[in-house]
Amino acid sequence: MTTRHQIDEIPSAGTAFIAAAQHLLVMVATPIASVLLIGRSLHLDDADVRALLCAALLFSGIGTIIQSIGRFSLGAGLPFVMLPGGAAVVLFIQIAQESGGATASGAVLITAVAGIVLVPVARRLVNLLPTVVVASMIVVIGVNLVKVAGGLIAGDADQPSRTAVALAAVTVVTTVLAHRFLPAGWRRLSVLVGMLAGTLVAVAVGAFTLQPGSALVQAPRPFLFGTPHFDLLAAVPLLVFGVGSMAEAAGQTVLNAKTVGKEIDAPSTVGRTIRGDAVTSLLSGLFGGPSMVTSGENIGLIRLTGVRSRYVTALTGVLLVIIAFLAPVGRLVNSLPGPVIGGTAAIAFTMIVVSGIGMFDRVDLTSDARLITATAALTAGLLPILIPTLYKDFPTDLRLLLGSGVTMAAVVGVLVHLVFSVGRRKDDPHSAVRYERTPAPANTE
Repeated sequence: MTTRHQIDEIPSAGTAFIAAAQHLLVMVATPIASVLLIGRSLHLDDADVRALLCAALLFSGIGTIIQSIGRFSLGAGLPFVMLPGGAAVVLFIQIAQESGGATASGAVLITAVAGIVLVPVARRLVNLLPTVVVASMIVVIGVNLVKVAGGLIAGDADQPSRTAVALAAVTVVTTVLAHRFLPAGWRRLSVLVGMLAGTLVAVAVGAFTLQPGSALVQAPRPFLFGTPHFDLLAAVPLLVFGVGSMAEAAGQTVLNAKTVGKEIDAPSTVGRTIRGDAVTSLLSGLFGGPSMVTSGENIGLIRLTGVRSRYVTALTGVLLVIIAFLAPVGRLVNSLPGPVIGGTAAIAFTMIVVSGIGMFDRVDLTSDARLITATAALTAGLLPILIPTLYKDFPTDLRLLLGSGVTMAAVVGVLVHLVFSVGRRKDDPHSAVRYERTPAPANTE
């Protein structure tokens, strides 16, 4: 008699609900922070933010169900959750600020379709990016994210008030302390704890205003930014990110399978994971949302609780779908002070910078080729972030390309890598390039 694997078991109702609620608490801060980041950066009104929040929670839930159930060649069939990608959110904001929200939505849809089409060659595409270039891209993405988070702390003012800085500091310090003192499996809740502490202090100093309203139900809005506008050049930054997210999806799938002790056909399962990400992103883009990615945020909780059932994470998806339509949740979330959200985002996004720096440990920077590749990629990627007006006088299409830090880091990094590769033999011990296999990027959420 064949023994059913733990991921295919259906726990008792009580166990399933408690475990699903824990997963919900661990993951919910990411879509909330992502929506607030978009809303504050693009100056959306309350109704638009609530519609976007509804969409983010709804498609996080639907994507989680797709990845957990794994039917019709969609989803890994593993206990996964799905979230808006942190880097994708910032790229979405950049495109929207430069070319409008309709173009940003079009970029999400273009990237999603490309993800579906490229599934058969995804593994080959992933390996086109050498480790030194991926590490440089992640550092650039992280710096860009931190800059956006800092803008939330400052608000519309040229210089943030002392109250704003204090609220951000309380949020960051509490998050660090919570991460230090909470049990290992619950440390992901440190983000929510920090947000709660910052909000309570904001209430105490009169810096919190609850959004008015009495409605009980909210709904997403199709084409939130109008009919999507398809501009392939504007979509290049998201397309580059899409290739990187394929590598991340591959790494997350293998890690998840190892965590739950499930033997998988890696190429097939990774393909289903990528396809599930792309289909969920396609749905998100139709409602004005950013690209969605499979997340490993719940893996630590699986290890702690020992509950490995994919039906538990599927139930988490159902809970996300339910709370997506609760208007009081939307009003409360949209009432959170900008400095609190900025502080939360700053510490979370700085972790991405640290992850990128950590990847350089796998790279032999005593090699001139790798050192120059990293230097050139970081220079091209960081300059447009640190000096936003650098390409102001360039034609619009060229400005979109040159002004995207992650795109320039990838393009310049690969070109320099190829320059040093030409004429070198694979077995040459003095070769500038070792032809190494690129590992999956660190989680960029």
